[in-house]
Amino acid sequence: MRPRRLVLTAVAVAALAVTATACGPENSDPAPSASGPATTAAAPAATTAPAAPAATPAGAPTTGPATGKPSAPAQAAGTCATKDVVLTAKAESQAGGYILITVKAKPGVTCTLAARRPVIAFGSGGIEAAKAEQAAAQPIKLSGSEAAYAGVMTKTTKDNQAIQFSDVIVGVNDPDPDPVSLPIGPTNVDKPIVTNWHSKPAEAVPVH
Repeated sequence: MRPRRLVLTAVAVAALAVTATACGPENSDPAPSASGPATTAAAPAATTAPAAPAATPAGAPTTGPATGKPSAPAQAAGTCATKDVVLTAKAESQAGGYILITVKAKPGVTCTLAARRPVIAFGSGGIEAAKAEQAAAQPIKLSGSEAAYAGVMTKTTKDNQAIQFSDVIVGVNDPDPDPVSLPIGPTNVDKPIVTNWHSKPAEAVPVH
């Protein structure tokens, strides 16, 4: 009986050793709860950097101020004024006698005579010449040696009644702020007439 009792005692001791090992201090603490408070603070959100400006596509127009000055537009020749031209008067014998008025632009000037006749007057009383033709006038460009012509018939009446003048007052516009007085010598004047401006002197012979 003694050997069997020793075997049981040995078995009981072995069982106690196993139980002690299973219940040791390493396994005696309870596991931390998964729902417990976090022990580490959350990191602050990263600051968003400003986006870089988009590059301007090649060939796109810029919006900055222009640095160059705009080109001046080309200007057409203006209308001739009396101060822009040189006027002369010459007595002609054709058609019973008349005064040929010639106009040229001054050096360096380019201008256009308006489509009208010149303003012709005699004396301080302002005896003005009427139109000698019904055809519409045409504008004429003056530059360099180019000239225009108008003819003045100083007397259109048949009687001997007339007033004598030695100068004729000429203006290229109507009214004209700067008319000029041209010498013509002693000339009888009564109901004068004047043609339009023409590009050829033969076209400026007045007919009554």
